[in-house]
Amino acid sequence: MHLDVLDLRDFYYRTQLGRTAQKAIRDKVVELWPDTQSGMAGLTVAGYGFAVPLLRPYLGRARRVIGLMPAQQGVMPWPAGEPNVSVLCAETSWPLETGMIDRLVVLHGLEVSDDPDALMEECWRTLGPGGRALFIVPNRVGLWAPRETTPFGFGRPYTMGQLEAQARRVGFAPERQAAALYIPPSQRRFWLRSSEMWERLGTRAAGYLAAGVVMLEVIKQVHSVRRSGLGAAVRKPLSILEGAPKPVVGRM
Repeated sequence: MHLDVLDLRDFYYRTQLGRTAQKAIRDKVVELWPDTQSGMAGLTVAGYGFAVPLLRPYLGRARRVIGLMPAQQGVMPWPAGEPNVSVLCAETSWPLETGMIDRLVVLHGLEVSDDPDALMEECWRTLGPGGRALFIVPNRVGLWAPRETTPFGFGRPYTMGQLEAQARRVGFAPERQAAALYIPPSQRRFWLRSSEMWERLGTRAAGYLAAGVVMLEVIKQVHSVRRSGLGAAVRKPLSILEGAPKPVVGRM
């Protein structure tokens, strides 16, 4: 079940809980992928689902930023007040050339997909060799997945093991695991004001158990194909004297 783009916009930009969740997840993304000019210069950074709140640090840093939003969800112009970089697309057929993306963030995309394996295959197709993707999904054992009052309560939540197994099936090589969103999904002022403290404590002490989302960074590795030919056929180099007559030692 895909969420409506207006509901996602209202949560992330018009509620205090949504802005808090946005910051917690975005800070973790930037920790994994620093938003420095040297780190992002020349790269194409894309987000699928409703990942645009996480892409803002890379505007002006990366060579190109693209927000891909599925047709079942709907699209909105983004960023506000600047040239639009978001585009409506089919879930498993993006309007991008093969190998075009260097960094890809997927948020509110995989868990609500009608065909998650096909979606991951499209991620694989559009990533260039050595490209990295970051899949962010609701944590099956976390506090946010059972609550339908936020976008993280919809779709299929994952454990880290399930997410990693699905990525491996498509051919991705898992690189790093992370988690975020340790505060309860509550509008109470106490939790909202102390969210940064809970993120620090959760990362150090709670691991994945109390996190609202789990995050898996993967890399696209393309192995070279071994070809038959001269290099394979000639396994023993020829000696420069091979075939020459042996010298005869005469008697003095």
